[in-house]
Amino acid sequence: MSKSKKRKVSEENKTFNDSWINSFAFIADKTGLPVCLICNEKLANNQKSNVERHFENKHLSFAQKYSGDARKKAVLELMRNVDRSKHQFNKWIKSANATTYASFVAAQEIVKHGQPFTDGEYIKNSFIKISEHLFTDFRNKSEIVQKIRDMPLSAKTVQDRTSRMAEDISKQQIKDINSAVAYSIACDESKDKSDIEQIALFCRYVSSAGPQEELIELIPLKSQTRGEDICEAVLECLRKKGINTSHLVSVATDGAPSMTGANKGFVALLQKSLGRKLLTFHCILHQEALCAKTFPPECTEVMNVVMQIINKIRASPLNHRQFRMLLDEVDSMYSDLLLYNKVRWLSRDEVLKRFVICLKEVKTFLDSKELNYPQLEQAEWLEKLHFMVDMTAHLNALNTTLQGKGCTALHMLEDVFAFERKFMVYARDLQRGTLSHFSCLREFKQTHSGITINVEYLQSAIIAMQCSFGKRFCEFRKEKKTLSFSVSPFSSDPSELNMIALSGVSQPDFELELADIADKDIWISKFRRLTADLEDVPRQKADLAQGHNWSKIENLPKPDQFIFETWNALPDTYDNIKKYALGTLSIFGSTYVCEQLFSNMNYIKNRYRTRLTDDSLQSCVKMKMTSYSPHVQMLCNEMQEQKSH
Repeated sequence: MSKSKKRKVSEENKTFNDSWINSFAFIADKTGLPVCLICNEKLANNQKSNVERHFENKHLSFAQKYSGDARKKAVLELMRNVDRSKHQFNKWIKSANATTYASFVAAQEIVKHGQPFTDGEYIKNSFIKISEHLFTDFRNKSEIVQKIRDMPLSAKTVQDRTSRMAEDISKQQIKDINSAVAYSIACDESKDKSDIEQIALFCRYVSSAGPQEELIELIPLKSQTRGEDICEAVLECLRKKGINTSHLVSVATDGAPSMTGANKGFVALLQKSLGRKLLTFHCILHQEALCAKTFPPECTEVMNVVMQIINKIRASPLNHRQFRMLLDEVDSMYSDLLLYNKVRWLSRDEVLKRFVICLKEVKTFLDSKELNYPQLEQAEWLEKLHFMVDMTAHLNALNTTLQGKGCTALHMLEDVFAFERKFMVYARDLQRGTLSHFSCLREFKQTHSGITINVEYLQSAIIAMQCSFGKRFCEFRKEKKTLSFSVSPFSSDPSELNMIALSGVSQPDFELELADIADKDIWISKFRRLTADLEDVPRQKADLAQGHNWSKIENLPKPDQFIFETWNALPDTYDNIKKYALGTLSIFGSTYVCEQLFSNMNYIKNRYRTRLTDDSLQSCVKMKMTSYSPHVQMLCNEMQEQKSH
């Protein structure tokens, strides 16, 4: 017969006896185990013999000194001391949590404004000095100042906080991307101040809150930047972050050869790696900028002469100072001329406009320096100059309309189509001689009454530019009906829609669902309201622009949000058409967000911060550009509390 297994003490289920409090100066902790009030030692079980032995062996002097009621009073005082210690500890924990939270908020504000990590100490020291005077009348002034002193804001702390918040935001982004029915990517490349090629990878998707355009990663390429290098880096990034590529429907790039090469370009290699076709687009803004450069050679030469004159004035510090003094003396509208920058889309119009307004002063200054530019006296040359001012102004207006977040690919394309029609209006305006749309040229003609405008030449320049527009935007023209579906589903023919990229949509069910809502007044009225809302946005924008209320324009509702809210109202029984609409809504029309990121990147990693690491740069630009908010309280709870350093 086998021996019965001996039971462990821990299995006896003994509990703490309250009589041990006064008898042996022991209390029970949260787990129910005995803890000595005198030395804080915790015993492994609730055995009376162990408690008694500990008390008699280690605290005999206490047992001899106190007995009866005296021991009860001594034990009560010990318990009060324990309670005070717990209260102080909890108070310190709460205070430490508050200062940690405050350091996260301060770090967030620092990186949101693109400032260096070292500004944390500057903010803290300034806050302390301000508080010495600001809280003079407060009774707890010393406590307030001490809390500020305890707030950790060293450069290392700000960097750590930024990294933690950026990581938290990435988790939120990835969760939303993987739960979205579809997403698109926009990809562009640019060098930072350390000559490291940075790949900007953005995702556009529709989350539960609406359409989002978020930076997924700023990927550094330390060596070559071939299409295969970019493709490998992007796929590795998506894999590492756990982003499901089966939901990817389209990709937009800047149109560089490394991106769009037929065989070895990033887009071609990406489709080959995924084993399926994607909707691919060349950024509308980049194509518009290329069209804007298609002025005739004579007009291009005008721009070259203007650049030579501006460089002549601004290259010499003495000339520059004297010219600015001249503008100041005559109370000119502008205090200086602008330098032309080919990279900046709006630069040409701004440079030409200011040059024309300051033309009289430019002539005076050049004469005083005996610098001869005969073109400034030639009517034909001046005519082309004023014509270019007007045309670049029209092109800039289009470019500005295409910029910004919240613009759908469809609305951007419609703006381009509308501008193409305007070319005929401009040509007829020149032919009639009214010059209603050429204010600068009209003013030139009025001040030079004997001048005859070369209408045929200027018309040919406009027609040539119109042809350039007509040859571009091919991918968008081809998918116009697909892009239109989210706005006007009832006029769409399912057979003309691109179903290949959106693999999760069943075409037979799609056709049935579309037929089902086509004659239901509740859904017809909803899309009529959508049309009215979309028409109202540009109307409001025009009214606000007329009153120069630029800040209010930024707060206007975005078109894509209206579209999302309309489709989100449909029940899940129309799952396929909802998926398709939200999928087309997720398509990038341009790589504007990439260009915006590069501007922020160069501001953050400037010539004074060239040693900024790739990880820190990534965290900074993500925090600056994201629309997500980090879970600061959760991050505070995860951290080990520690005093300021």
